[in-house]
Amino acid sequence: MHFEVQHLDPGSQARAGRITTHRGHIHTPIFMPVGTAGTVKAVPQKVLQEDVQAEIILGNTYHLYLRPGVEILEAAGGLHQFMGWHKPILTDSGGYQVYSLAQKRKLTEEGVTFRSHINGSQHTFTPEGAIDIQRSIGADIIMALDECTPYPCPYAYAKSSMELTHRWLKRGVDHFDATKTQHNAYQTLFPIVQGSIYKDLREQSADAIAATDRPGNAIGGVCHPNGMLYEVTTWVCAILPTDKPRYLMGVGTPQDLLECIGIGVDMFDCVMPTRNGRNGRLFTTQGIVNIKNRKWKTDFSPLDKNLGGHVSTYYTKAYLNHLFHAKELLGAQLASTHNLTFYLWLTQQARLHIVAGTFRDWKNKVLKVLMQKI
Repeated sequence: MHFEVQHLDPGSQARAGRITTHRGHIHTPIFMPVGTAGTVKAVPQKVLQEDVQAEIILGNTYHLYLRPGVEILEAAGGLHQFMGWHKPILTDSGGYQVYSLAQKRKLTEEGVTFRSHINGSQHTFTPEGAIDIQRSIGADIIMALDECTPYPCPYAYAKSSMELTHRWLKRGVDHFDATKTQHNAYQTLFPIVQGSIYKDLREQSADAIAATDRPGNAIGGVCHPNGMLYEVTTWVCAILPTDKPRYLMGVGTPQDLLECIGIGVDMFDCVMPTRNGRNGRLFTTQGIVNIKNRKWKTDFSPLDKNLGGHVSTYYTKAYLNHLFHAKELLGAQLASTHNLTFYLWLTQQARLHIVAGTFRDWKNKVLKVLMQKI
């Protein structure tokens, strides 16, 4: 993987770049649709490519390991072949999903033992094992196993957790480097910054992650409702190297994307556009729409005429209102596709304004419109 910064915004830390991978280019800043179990929920791969124009999607190591399992994925030739997606894929390490099984897991120095949410069977992820699973999945960018620190947590726990993540990282990096072959030499490993909300821990972690000299770096553990997302991201981006992509995991709203692009983040993922879409909440260039509301019942205007996607410009608000009230599955598909089209449009617009040197003023102006409810 190769990354080059192509433009810097004079009024912020935002940058426009290009990641070159074995399976194609990724133009940053970029939003990556989440395909947890080998599918972006309700959105076919052809639609992702042609309508949404996604350049990279995510898979989830925990879910893919449990179902369909690494044996099936290996027999299929990897996740790309299995799901019919031939652009880049990023997989997380499964650390966050295991963290969410707080009552069904046990952390040790060796790794984390957990019980499947599907059938209760017991499994163990180690730093080395997480690498091996992602080797089988075949993703282009893979993550090192980390402990996603709970929130809130005392300083002592956050410090201990961060140090465990760093020790796991050393083992994961060593195993990754020892197992790289011609068959999987295209894969790239990202380490993950942790440290909760504590500035000195976040800075220590960013220093440790940068010192591993991997081709890119991730920032984890920021999805908590404490209002410190921008502060934590600023601390970390001030330390992570400028010549490597920065991936902020699990973020977020349109405002979060634009604010964090301004801080210097390059890559984002979040389930928000598809989850909100399945529940009838649409992001548009005019503001946020609850398509189930009565006011849209006779509105025959397009979902959003300003977006380039077929779904957003062809189908009407009245039609989606009908689909949701009729509980038709097509409603979830169209709404999810529309929201992903909006998110990719948003990062594309951010890139254009970075190139033009107008990102900061555009961001401050457009957010007043995008985040209003209409």
